[in-house]
Amino acid sequence: MEQAKGYVRRIVTGHNEHGQSIVTEDCAAPAVHTNPKRVGFYCTNLWITHETPAAVNNGPDPTTGPMVLEPPKSGSVVRIIEFGPEGDWTKQLGSEGAKAAFGAMGTDKASTFKQGGHPLMHRTESVDYALILEGEIYLVLDQEERLMRQGDFLVERGTSHAWANRSGKPCKILFVLIDGKFDPELAKHFG
Repeated sequence: MEQAKGYVRRIVTGHNEHGQSIVTEDCAAPAVHTNPKRVGFYCTNLWITHETPAAVNNGPDPTTGPMVLEPPKSGSVVRIIEFGPEGDWTKQLGSEGAKAAFGAMGTDKASTFKQGGHPLMHRTESVDYALILEGEIYLVLDQEERLMRQGDFLVERGTSHAWANRSGKPCKILFVLIDGKFDPELAKHFG
């Protein structure tokens, strides 16, 4: 039987009433999001923290709720995103379509769209780790591109970037996003 798009088995540990370690959850991660403006896009949030240091408790599942691109203030997000192959829909997005795509992820201000560039260029005030789990994809930057394949790892430090899947097959990436703060000298460039 084929698993649903975005499926990830998630095991969560916790503590019983005696402080002993137990499994509190072992099932499909419940927070699978799609984006009507991005064909073949599936985002599975695995865990979210809302502060640093992170609260260590048996609290409720923090991934429930709407899709949000950026991590919470002083928090983090762990997710797996499946990027479907790019098609003509990408070229047809334009400025308003790009804003709508990011608006569906909780923030249209992330878009760094420029005419002639990749329509899904964006920037968040975070440090992001990305590990290619399956497939290949281009990391698109303002001045260059890099092809990334399974096993490649990226440290993305608040840069304007996009992901372009030109392979014809889905690409899965594990992301860890950590809230950050731009250096004031660097922030001057972002208006």
